[in-house]
Amino acid sequence: MALTPARTMPGVLELLPLDQIAFQRMLDVIRRNYERFGFLAVETPAIEYADVLLTKTGGETERQVYFVQSTGALGKAGEGTPELALRFDLTVPLARYVAEHERDLSFPFRRYQMQKVYRGERAQRGRFREFYQCDIDVIGKDSLSVRYDAEIPAVIYSVFRELAIGPFTIQLNNRKLMRGYFESLGIVDAEQQMLVLREVDKLDKRGADYVRDTLAGDAFGLGAEIAAKILAFVQVRSTSLRDALGKLDALGAGPATMEQGRDELKEVLGLIHAFGVPETHYALNLSIARGLDYYTGTVYETTLNEHPQIGSICSGGRYENLAGQYTKSHLPGVGISIGLTRLYWQLRDAGLINTATSTVDVLVTQMDEAQLPAYLALASELRDAGIATEVVLEGGKLGKQFKYADRAGIRFVIVLGEDEMAKDIVTVKDLRRADQFEVVRGELIKTLRVELEQAAAMG
Repeated sequence: MALTPARTMPGVLELLPLDQIAFQRMLDVIRRNYERFGFLAVETPAIEYADVLLTKTGGETERQVYFVQSTGALGKAGEGTPELALRFDLTVPLARYVAEHERDLSFPFRRYQMQKVYRGERAQRGRFREFYQCDIDVIGKDSLSVRYDAEIPAVIYSVFRELAIGPFTIQLNNRKLMRGYFESLGIVDAEQQMLVLREVDKLDKRGADYVRDTLAGDAFGLGAEIAAKILAFVQVRSTSLRDALGKLDALGAGPATMEQGRDELKEVLGLIHAFGVPETHYALNLSIARGLDYYTGTVYETTLNEHPQIGSICSGGRYENLAGQYTKSHLPGVGISIGLTRLYWQLRDAGLINTATSTVDVLVTQMDEAQLPAYLALASELRDAGIATEVVLEGGKLGKQFKYADRAGIRFVIVLGEDEMAKDIVTVKDLRRADQFEVVRGELIKTLRVELEQAAAMG
């Protein structure tokens, strides 16, 4: 019988163990910080009813949805769109979740969700069909204070400070401010405003000349003067909180929508500072629009200062009504998402993160098969003390056991041979430093803890 080739489909990230450990540690850091700010864990099924997922979407998103069929349904023809589909983000399932469990939830509802989502992306470098999203959202009932918009950057700062992947900046804008400014220029049609917003969002990727020419060209027909004013507006950046507030004031008076957006942005910027985020880590960027139409107020993008080519590593914003397609309740919210699979891939590709050390702290070698019970007893002692321990269950040359530990990323190896047993000692070998020492059996746990703490501190 011919063998089936072992292969994965394009667009998935399958990692070797030490890379998986590095990825898992990033997940752990994000989860820890989300919980530190009082967000509660939620999980939703990977499979949802197709009509629930596609209620408010269509177009590009609908073309990327994976539908799900059981093998029993494959032979049935003429059934139309399958009943079930894989979720393509975590926001639509959240909307369904809140609408379904509304009576049982406490508002404001603060949830975090870290799960895989699925999109039929065209296979290309750095684009994934299966990937982790790590989301937080605060959802209010009837209303939600703009103060929550200021809390979100504090969470972002906490996460990326602990991830330690380099200096970063949380960039902010407000969609009301942008829409109001466009209105002041005579662009009052909501559809046209949205089209302009989408073009403006391309500024950092396509450049000022492209955006100016597009807005002044036949597609928009705004004229050179209006295009120049829009370009000047979206190129506003701040270098400090005082500078940000000053630049907002310098925009001049505008219609009510613009004034509301400016007031919200000023309040958010001031409160971010009160939340403890240094001024070096957040800034005004009036080109940030976010492509998704449902954002209505504050919007965020986070970038690495030294690696702008990576683009946004965390984004989100304020939306007016999360679950309007499922419930008559008014449920405004604010949230952000970290696409961790893509971020991890980009960071590794840029050389900013390496493989991790093994989660196994110690390997207990086997010198004499007859003494296996003694090795197992020693391993149990270490595990009871919170030290992750593996035991060699099949013997062999000691050098081969050391080589196995080194390849598996296990730093410390314990040798308990006849001589060690006679002296009631053990030999500890540090493979990273190519060094070994003897320690009294009763002092082993204490000694290993010190070694492990030092190893962790040294990275």
